[in-house]
Amino acid sequence: MSKKILIHSLIFSPDGVSTAYLYNDIALKFQENGYEVVVLTTTPHYNIVKSQLAAQPLKWKILGICKESNFHGIRVLHVPQKKFKCTFLRILGFTYWHVVSFFICLFQKDIDVILSPSPPLTIGVINLWLAKIKGCKTIYNVQEIYPDIFTWEVSRLPDALSIVREKTGQKFIIIIDEWDVLIRDAATNGKVQEAYINFLRGMFKGTEPTKYIQLAYLTGILPVKKEKTQSALNNFDEFTMMSASNLAPYIGFTEDEVEKLSKEYHQDFDKVKRWYDGYLLKDYQVYNPRAVVGVMLKGEFKSYWSETASYEAVTPLINMNYDGLKNAIIEILSGASIKVNTTAFKNDTVNIQSKDDVLTYLIHLGYLGYDQNRRTAFVPNEEIRQELTNAVKSRKWNEMITFQQESERLLEATLDMDEEAVAEGIEKIHVSNIQYNNENSLSSVLAIAYLSSMEYYFKPVRELPTGRGFADFVFIPKPEYISDYPALIVELKWNKNAETALQQIKKRKYPEAIQQYTGDILLVGINYDKKTKKHQCLMESYEKQER
Repeated sequence: MSKKILIHSLIFSPDGVSTAYLYNDIALKFQENGYEVVVLTTTPHYNIVKSQLAAQPLKWKILGICKESNFHGIRVLHVPQKKFKCTFLRILGFTYWHVVSFFICLFQKDIDVILSPSPPLTIGVINLWLAKIKGCKTIYNVQEIYPDIFTWEVSRLPDALSIVREKTGQKFIIIIDEWDVLIRDAATNGKVQEAYINFLRGMFKGTEPTKYIQLAYLTGILPVKKEKTQSALNNFDEFTMMSASNLAPYIGFTEDEVEKLSKEYHQDFDKVKRWYDGYLLKDYQVYNPRAVVGVMLKGEFKSYWSETASYEAVTPLINMNYDGLKNAIIEILSGASIKVNTTAFKNDTVNIQSKDDVLTYLIHLGYLGYDQNRRTAFVPNEEIRQELTNAVKSRKWNEMITFQQESERLLEATLDMDEEAVAEGIEKIHVSNIQYNNENSLSSVLAIAYLSSMEYYFKPVRELPTGRGFADFVFIPKPEYISDYPALIVELKWNKNAETALQQIKKRKYPEAIQQYTGDILLVGINYDKKTKKHQCLMESYEKQER
């Protein structure tokens, strides 16, 4: 009669992790050598491999307290388990696994050996009790990768890696995902920060690590932390959202890739572009991969950012009381690009000291696009505009509520062609710390004034080339609003008159440049009189030319 072995493991197929693969092979090897094998594990919860799950379907057994599957002729019992984020729920789930698996083991007949791997350590204790009750042996496998190399005197990872290199002749390739998680999540814990930076420095800095490390690849949101003005690890080549260099086309999906995906999954490419395009990395227009995959698989045009961890960081950031920050956020939401000094940012969340630091961090998070040549930040697409708008609303900015209300009234007055109301609306929205010095400052105020238009219109085009000049502002309605909202062509004048602005629109035939993209067109001329400090507005409907 063959010996019967019970493998009692927290992880097994169809989970796709190293421990599972190792014990998959061990189970099969026992079976190959004539042993009867039964496995007691959890339901897949850690890294499910769909192809393995399809080949190994689970069915409810034993009064509904566990599931059963067949792994190449081996009976596998699965106690329900989930990967909880909450610590309390994880402890509760862990306890449940121990209790239920203990009782299931009790009812397994003719067990000769119980074999289990670490972690967890507690499973070894459970198996000792089971072995005594059932009168069998138990083996608890605490794994050591290099048991013949290390001694207990080795206490530092770099030392261990160096010894392995000497004994094996092989260098390591080190990959660290989310290297900056402690920089972000333990931002206020100075001791943890210092210990972590010292660990990284000991691991990578200088020439010594090159003796045992062939390559190190770190990914994260933040660049390597700075100490004063210098990087804590200066022997890495950095590729960031502000300087992607030759990795630019690999950080996200390129336009060509998204266009091909749109055809394959029958999605409207122009709509995908409007929602998820806009990141400018070197010479590439880059799309957020998570969002693109989401819309291709689900067909839902929405924001996928709220499902990410970085979303939680945005609200407190934009609520920081730094001079000019709120105005900058409002300007960006209105479609403007603003100058950002990114050089002072220390690459952490503790030493944020200015508006520019906040905006730089938002660039790294992906909530703002960045033009490396112009050194300006901007909202890249509709998805991000919605996220930032929601984040602002969630903090109930008085400024945003006021701007939103006044902007909505201004848009209504514009659509009603109420010239006096438009002039008065712009006057109310005039931001106190934007001083009228020239036409450019008037342009900044106007961008903010029409903030509410972003719900119905594309991002306003500034200085639109028309062949006969440049239109100051052009608002083109989104396809779903073309029948209800006219396109707006706005011309600004500084210390002249609104009539001059209106005549320039008509004389230079600005409407002809956009009439194929829209329905009705409304011409708006606005002037600011330096002496009276008053705005003037004249408006006119444009009769589209038949072609």
